[in-house]
Amino acid sequence: MSGLAPASFLSHLKSLYPLGRTSGALPNPWYIVAAVAYSASNKAEAVPEVFQYALQEAKVNKAADAEQFLLAQKIREALFKSGLISGYPRAINSLKTLHEVMPDELREKKIQRNIHASLAEHERVGMNLWRSVYGDTSDGVQKLLDDIYPDMGKPHAMLVVELIADDCHAGYFSRTIGYGFTYGHTEVLSALETSYTLVAALIAGDTPQQIFWHLNGARRGGATLEEVQAVRQISIEVAGRCGISWSDGVPEVPEKLAEEQQ
Repeated sequence: MSGLAPASFLSHLKSLYPLGRTSGALPNPWYIVAAVAYSASNKAEAVPEVFQYALQEAKVNKAADAEQFLLAQKIREALFKSGLISGYPRAINSLKTLHEVMPDELREKKIQRNIHASLAEHERVGMNLWRSVYGDTSDGVQKLLDDIYPDMGKPHAMLVVELIADDCHAGYFSRTIGYGFTYGHTEVLSALETSYTLVAALIAGDTPQQIFWHLNGARRGGATLEEVQAVRQISIEVAGRCGISWSDGVPEVPEKLAEEQQ
C-alpha cells in the first residue's frame, strides 16, 4: 500500500469507530468515511486501497458474496454523493481508480436511482430528508440559501406549476437535486451513512459552517456522540495525511443539538 494509506493506518482508522450498538453485515462504516475523505482531499489513488483493505477484512470474516457486493456499492454510492460537495471531477477520478481494481463480479451494472420519478417526487423525498437533517433549524438554513442566491433555494420557474399543484414551494436545487435525487436515495447508503459521507467531504474542504450543520445532522440521524466524534476524527486524520490544513480548526461535535442550545 502507498504512503497515503498503509495497512497500519487503515487499521487504526477502523479502530476509531465504536462498535457494539450497530448490527448487520457491515456494522463499521469507517471505510465509507475514509474513502470520501481521501477523494475530497483530491487523493483518488488512495480510494482503491481503502476498498481493498475493507474487502480483504470482509473475506477474512467470511462475508457472503452479497455482503462483499454491498461493501463495493456503499463506497461507490458514498463517492457519488460526495461529489456535490467536493466537486464531481474528484468524485469521478475516485470512482475511476476504484473501478480499475474492482473485481468484475463486484462492479455495478445498472443505474441505482429512479430516473423516471417526477421532480415533484424527488422534491418530496428531499424535503423529508432535509427536515430530518436540519431539524428545527431547517427553515433558517433554507432562508439563508434563498437569500444568498434564489436558484440555490427557491423553485425553478419550470417547476412552479408542478410544485404548487403538489403543495411543494421551496428548495429546487438543494431539496430536489441535492437532498432528493442525490442524497435521498438510501437503498445503498442509509440516511445516517449519507450524513457521515457529507461530514467527511466537508471536513476535507475546510467549510466549518457546513461541518457544524452536518455534525448536528448526524446526531439527529441517530448517531451517538461517540460515533460522530469517531467520524470527525477519521476524516481529520485522513485529510491531514493528505496535506489538508484548516484555517480555523474543525468544529467539535456538539453535545447538544443546535436547537437544544437556544
